Amino acid sequence: MFSSLSEAERDAITAVVFLGTFFVTFGVGRFLKRRAKVKLGLLYRLFCLMLAFYAAIAVYGVHESWRNHVGAAVILLSTALAVALVNRYVWDLYYEKKRRTTIPHFLREVVGGIIFLIVLLLVLSYGYHAEAQLKGVLAGSGVVAIILGFAGQNFFAGIIGGISIQINRPYKVGDWLQVGERFAEVREINWRSTRLCTNDDIYLDIPNNEMVSHQIVNLHYPTEIHAMRIRVGVEYKNPPNRVKDALARAAQSAKNVVPDPPVKVFLVDFADSAMIYEIKYYMGNHSRINETNDSVRTNVWYELKRQSITIPFPIRTLQVERKAAASIHEEYQEARAILRSEALFECLSDEQIESLVQQSQVSHFGRGERVIREGAEGNSMFVLLRGSAEVSISKNGASISVATLKAPDCFGEMSLLTGEHRTATVRAQTDCQVMEIGKPVMAELLRASPDCLERLSELLAKRKMETEGLLKEAVSHGQNARKEREYSATFLRRLRTFFEL
Repeated sequence: MFSSLSEAERDAITAVVFLGTFFVTFGVGRFLKRRAKVKLGLLYRLFCLMLAFYAAIAVYGVHESWRNHVGAAVILLSTALAVALVNRYVWDLYYEKKRRTTIPHFLREVVGGIIFLIVLLLVLSYGYHAEAQLKGVLAGSGVVAIILGFAGQNFFAGIIGGISIQINRPYKVGDWLQVGERFAEVREINWRSTRLCTNDDIYLDIPNNEMVSHQIVNLHYPTEIHAMRIRVGVEYKNPPNRVKDALARAAQSAKNVVPDPPVKVFLVDFADSAMIYEIKYYMGNHSRINETNDSVRTNVWYELKRQSITIPFPIRTLQVERKAAASIHEEYQEARAILRSEALFECLSDEQIESLVQQSQVSHFGRGERVIREGAEGNSMFVLLRGSAEVSISKNGASISVATLKAPDCFGEMSLLTGEHRTATVRAQTDCQVMEIGKPVMAELLRASPDCLERLSELLAKRKMETEGLLKEAVSHGQNARKEREYSATFLRRLRTFFEL
């Protein structure tokens, strides 16, 4: 090609080719780095130099055997550009920016190593296939590779599993998983294993190849709201629909149970000594599972106790019944004393008080349970026999505590006597025993003692005036009396209407 040129001209052309190739390649790298933000380092600069050198010796006409080695070096160094482009356009732009999937640094290095290995094998296959010595080296290295492959099978399987997890993202840090019989939170996902922590602070380090080969239940996907189930056995004598309603009420008011989706109860089995019901409830973060299950089971016990629904566990019947009879007698004695001291029932005789107590129901409420709800319909009142309760009202979307009830306080009498909706929420602060007096019981007594109506209407009027603060205002006695008579007449009409007297 340059046979007609002088030595000086050949040298000049070779220098121009060298410099031109180097600066063009280097300029392309600068463009990619500044405009596309492709990270190119020292290896790319070496690639520019080797490519310029190879172009120069090719133009100069060098045909020595070492020229092939230079070409092989250029091809191998070109992997630096390929790896940089993969890092930028595949990992950064597609996965991390578009799919919002964080790619670990180790995965980038593994893929870069694979690209280099593929290029190296191609160079060796097509550039050095005729050299017997290299074939011997490759054969020996192949044996070593087989040995290393068997030795590191689990290691590389874990790496491949980690790559699969990072790309597919079946779970992320903070998710709760069910792995076999265990429930655990994901604390770390690395290139070899996934690290989990149970509710008992037991750490699990599971290789990624095992994670991808087994069925994993992600309790926090697509949201952390998920269903859990608890089974309860109940005696056969109880009607299923009544039991289902009681279990649903108990579970829905339990701590951490979300209102939507609502609780569902299923009759799932007829066992030897009980009918088995399954409570399906929904909760949020699974880290609260222990306290949630505790709250559900506790509420179930109290609700079934109130409804006289028995959980059939082995008991000593004679001993328990004697204790229960003594306890009930004591509760009724307390109730009689409380009602006798309550102004609302002053007009009743001892026999009527006794009848009222005998026909009323004593219920147990666990700490945190709601006895009555503000705004709900009501036709009963309550006598607090044991424990304490908090009275709260809703204002601007917030619950405001206004009073604390303790034995022997009464509450809910306005709903019993007039049918008004509940004006406040009462929630048990401690385990409570309450006696509930219902409308049918009170109606029977009022029919037998119609003279009590006027007394009750006067008491209700007085309480209403106290609530409104009229008795504390600086107004004349005549105005107070007139207002009290108006209220009393109004309550008398409402009492007659409500009890159909």
